[in-house]
Order: sequence, then C-alpha cells, then structure tokens
Amino acid sequence: MRHVGSVALALAVALYAGGRLVRRYGFDEALFGTALAPAALLVVSLVAVVLAAYGSYRLVVGFLVSHTASKRRRHDVRNVLRLAFGALGLIACFGVVTRAWVSVLLSFGVVGFAITFALQGALASLIGWFYIVVKRPYAVGDRIAIEDTRGDVASIDLFVTEVWEIDGELVSTNQPSGRIVTVPNSVVLTSHVVNFYGEGVPYVWNELSVQVAYETDIEFATGVMVEVAEDYLGDEMAAGIDAYRERLEETPVELDVNEGPTVNVVQQESWVELRLRYLVHPRRGTRTRNALYRDILDRFNDSPDRVAFPVSRSR
Repeated sequence: MRHVGSVALALAVALYAGGRLVRRYGFDEALFGTALAPAALLVVSLVAVVLAAYGSYRLVVGFLVSHTASKRRRHDVRNVLRLAFGALGLIACFGVVTRAWVSVLLSFGVVGFAITFALQGALASLIGWFYIVVKRPYAVGDRIAIEDTRGDVASIDLFVTEVWEIDGELVSTNQPSGRIVTVPNSVVLTSHVVNFYGEGVPYVWNELSVQVAYETDIEFATGVMVEVAEDYLGDEMAAGIDAYRERLEETPVELDVNEGPTVNVVQQESWVELRLRYLVHPRRGTRTRNALYRDILDRFNDSPDRVAFPVSRSR
C-alpha cells in the first residue's frame, strides 16, 4: 500500500513540475485554431491533484493500519480517511478548474442546500455512519439485530452496513444462512439496535427449557441441570460473569448476577417446566444448547424413577 502511494505521489510531483515548465517556456501548439496549452495544463493539473490525493491517502492509511492492532479500528480508519481525502481532492479539483479557491469554498455552501434536498437518503446514511463511528452502537464483527435483520456485521461503509444473516427465511436457531443483507446506515437513527456482542460484555444470557411431569423429583432434576451446565461451561462462564460484573460497575444499573447456572421452575397446566439459565458467547449459543440438551436428557433417562416426562396430548 505504501509503495503504491509513493509512486502516485512521485507521478504527481513529476506532473506538477512538467506543468510549471510548460507555463515558463510556453507551448505554442494549436488544434483547429485553438491553443492546446491551457487545456493541457488543466488536464495535467487535475491528474496531479488526483494522484497526490490518492498517494497521500495510501501512505497515511498504510501507516495507520500497520500501527492499529484492532481489525475494527482499521476498518474505521479506512472509511474516515477515504471520506477526508476524497473531500479534499474534490475541493482541490474544483479550485484547479475555477482558479478561485475562495469562491469554490463559498459555492459549496450554496450547492450544499441543493444536495440536501436531492440526496436526503444518502446524507441521512452518511450521518448514520458518523453516529456509528462516534457512539459505537455496533462494530465490525458484532452480532446485531436491527429492524428485521439479525446477523454478524461484515462491513460498515459510508452509506450501508453489510450483515451476514442468521435466523433468516432459510434457516433457524441462530445458524447463518449464507446471505448478506445490506442495511442503510440511516436506520440506526430511527430504529432500535440490539448488540449481542458489544465491546463491554461479549456474553449473553441464554435459557433452555425441559418439560417434566409433576411426579418428578424437582430438586434432583434442577440439580442435574445445574451440574451438567457447570461441567460443560466450566471456567468460561465464570470469566464471563466476572466481565459482566465489571461492566455493570461502570453503569448506574444495579443487578444481582448469580455465580453460576440457575434453574427457574414454572408451573404449567399439565407439566412442570424447568428453565436453565446460563451465560454463553452469542456465537456458541446453539452449539451449547444442543450439547446441554443431550447431556441433560441422558442424565434424566438414567434415573427414570426420579424424573418422569409428561405424556398428555395437550403437551
């Protein structure tokens, strides 16, 4: 990236120097009675400005990206610098064409009003991008739900966010469908955004339910479910709870966070529902739930005298 930027800057300097030589020594060629010098100088100047802006962008991006460890930050750096150097290059090109820099800057204010009405959607998406960069409702790699879309953020451009879809029309249970959904950035200004994997706490609380008969030894069944969850989740859930508590301490929210998995008992008409609650990484939610179900049911089936399942047709 830096090599390409250096070459572009070298070409820009060479073109600028060539333009200065033409202005100094003259260029008398004409075509159909029209002098070629002004047009040639204009083209050379525009190309030099474009190459200078592009070369500077590549050099600055290459330097900052190489010194930024986070993949998310590198993505933001590219977008911010692309917008900044693009705007500067556009202003410089207008200045070269009109040779009146002050007038160009003032005219941007007048043109801005017309653009506001003509490109309302695009400007709203650009404002949404600024909001995303500053407030960080989500970043590249986060799992989010926004309007009817759920998935992992693949990229955040100046106008749109690309999301790798999960829980779409093709699949369920938090599985990726393989489709990419493009969401305008303006949506974050008018809709609620759910982030399942924020920078503060990369874990979420999940539940799984098992229905048992009233004849079941509830204390034994709940103990089995907690034991299975503790064996499977191990130190990962403990680390997640520590991170969860640290994040809560930074906020005015007061919540009681349990040390480990818990089971809530809910009475239904024809059975008792046992709901196991545990902390897990959002991308491993389905895998963890499947494993816990298998182990819990195996343990229950090993003790048919203490755990019974409902057989009513209303179940």
